[in-house]
Amino acid sequence: MSIQFDEKSRIFLLMTQNSTYQIKVDEYGFLLHLYYGKKTKQNAEYALQFVDRGFSGNPYDVGDNRTYSMDILPQEFPYRGSGDYRNTSLVLENANGSTGCSLRYVSHEIRSGKYSLPGLPAVYANADEADTLEIVLNDNVSGAEVILLYGVLPKYDVITRSTLIKNNSNDSFFVTKAASACLDFLTGDFDVISFYGRHTMERNFERTHVGHNAFTIGSRRGTSSHQYNPMMILADTTATEDIGNCYAMSLLYSGGFEGSVEKDQINQIRMIMGMQPEQLRYPVKHGDTFVIPEVILSYSHEGFNHLSYNLHQCIRHHVCRGEYKTSVRPVLINSWETSYFDIDANNLCRLAKEAAQLGIDMLVMDDGWFGKRDDDNSGLGDWYVNKEKLGMPLCELIDTVNELGMKFGIWFEPEMVSEDSELYSRHPEWAMTIPGRQPVRGRNQLVLDFSRREVVDAVYKQMCEVLDHNNIEYIKWDMNRSICDVYSHTTENQGRVLYDYVLGLYDFLERLHINYPHILVEGCSGGGGRFDAGMLYYTPQIWCSDNTDAIDRLFIQYGTSFGYPISSAASHVSAIPNHQTGRSTSLETRGIVSMSGAFGYELDLTKLSDEEKEEIRKQISDYKELAPLIMDGRYYRLTNPFTDEVAAWQYVSKDKKEILFNAVRLANHGNMTPIFVKLKGLEKGAVYKEEKTGDLYPADILMEIGMPLKIELIQYQSYQMKFIKE
Repeated sequence: MSIQFDEKSRIFLLMTQNSTYQIKVDEYGFLLHLYYGKKTKQNAEYALQFVDRGFSGNPYDVGDNRTYSMDILPQEFPYRGSGDYRNTSLVLENANGSTGCSLRYVSHEIRSGKYSLPGLPAVYANADEADTLEIVLNDNVSGAEVILLYGVLPKYDVITRSTLIKNNSNDSFFVTKAASACLDFLTGDFDVISFYGRHTMERNFERTHVGHNAFTIGSRRGTSSHQYNPMMILADTTATEDIGNCYAMSLLYSGGFEGSVEKDQINQIRMIMGMQPEQLRYPVKHGDTFVIPEVILSYSHEGFNHLSYNLHQCIRHHVCRGEYKTSVRPVLINSWETSYFDIDANNLCRLAKEAAQLGIDMLVMDDGWFGKRDDDNSGLGDWYVNKEKLGMPLCELIDTVNELGMKFGIWFEPEMVSEDSELYSRHPEWAMTIPGRQPVRGRNQLVLDFSRREVVDAVYKQMCEVLDHNNIEYIKWDMNRSICDVYSHTTENQGRVLYDYVLGLYDFLERLHINYPHILVEGCSGGGGRFDAGMLYYTPQIWCSDNTDAIDRLFIQYGTSFGYPISSAASHVSAIPNHQTGRSTSLETRGIVSMSGAFGYELDLTKLSDEEKEEIRKQISDYKELAPLIMDGRYYRLTNPFTDEVAAWQYVSKDKKEILFNAVRLANHGNMTPIFVKLKGLEKGAVYKEEKTGDLYPADILMEIGMPLKIELIQYQSYQMKFIKE
């Protein structure tokens, strides 16, 4: 059992292969956080310091003891109302208008297996893979019962956290702030690593020293957003890819979020991850339970590479689900950058014929096939095939594609509605609009109120009509605007709408997962605007970015790799000059970059030269051979493209017999200096043969000196080498 409780000291030990997490129930029933770090069974209680700090309040229970204050003690689940003036995990608004509570330990339960959450995604595991700790806290005045849930997956050095808030009183109260994960550190000099961005340039790596301030990231957009990713890392200032303590928090939630790191008055540091508190005022009535989304915690004392490995393994094997979660995905061609809204069956058939000859597995028909949809101003909400525009019945088009030996996929944007649609004309109240105000449009569209069951049901029914009568094997689920006018026409409390919206989204996706298990669903929100672990529970891959430029993708995919498995990031080769940047890169470079993910193409194959087609044929053949190593191998970041002149990364098979090395040179200069890239994770003392040349390389020297890159007068020169252990 990975969870232990000592009755005498009242200390919980949560242990993974390489880490220990300690919690103490103290004499007053408060839950204190003692330790999270390198594995040990020794007691960290001695580190608690009781000192009279001016203007730090004391619980009434402690009498005249001014040295006991929640304002300075490390806590497991800090809340407003305890005398702690730091950032907190929970704020309750009581029936009398006051805020705060006083939560004390009541009981606990330790059991085999991993808890699940009603209506929300959560890490899952068998009884022999995980254990659960459930700690019950109670506030006697409000009747709030708080259940802290911990899931321990020892193999991956992962601890999950979620919280249930129950109302056992006759009065209602409101949750106005909710975060499941909090880590308090008594000592340490840390940096915080976050991943900021914008549409077409998501998840940029940024490292900031933690000073005496509150560092906060988050999203007020109703989704996890392009602007910040709901994953962050706290690390020693000296930590690198290979050494140093580092802690990750990754939120399994696709709505608004907030993550913060704060250094307090006595140099202690608190890290919190949870829901966005703005516009949250969730009513919890008698007998109701509010579920706070789960956070994945992981710790590594071996730097960022090992931390990423923990997250990759956990998400790939215990978050992603379905037939495709660990399998190699089909190589696809998407119609978007080929024809945009100009969907025509004959052109699609020609594209499919070219694709089949090159070895591509699937044709995806993107936006423009439904309703009155000729641009991004119309048609959303009317999910029926526009046969006149398409030129033939959809089933006939799919049959033609299938006869070529290819699968067929299709694009939907189920959460949106256009004002000229039939759906909107029948049900304008189904859109999120505020009475008496003109709505704020995004991409000339409105958001459907997925907090309402009847709206989800109606759109789902439309979608099923398409899926049930056609051999569709892939769905691209898109969402192309942020939520602004937060209002539901059927609820008295608008503070619950954004949370209920996410529950409605998850309900829709869960129905697809259950009723269409053979369909691969790819998530998308203007590319990477909703790239989070919560969506990966329903869609095992997500369109990494609408930016298909190979060089920009090096930066985007670098940041993504810190928290998410390679198999989850969809990446395509597109035309040059690139449609987002105007940049031209070689087909070889575009292929190597795109192979680091769910591989595909997004260009007009009919306009390529014979030489280009032959090169694509070779790329696809190579990818299908390399894909098991790319998907299952351990991923290593070898350089940082934000600071280095080369972007380099690597995959190592579990037995260390196969190595795939990739690199792209980012800068050209006169009289270039030599570039060496050190490899990682090789078997010490072994000799590796490079497949193309047959050259032999000693593993130890490759890891100490590195692989020299042959420099030619080529812009964005790329390299791909496969090594086999002799």
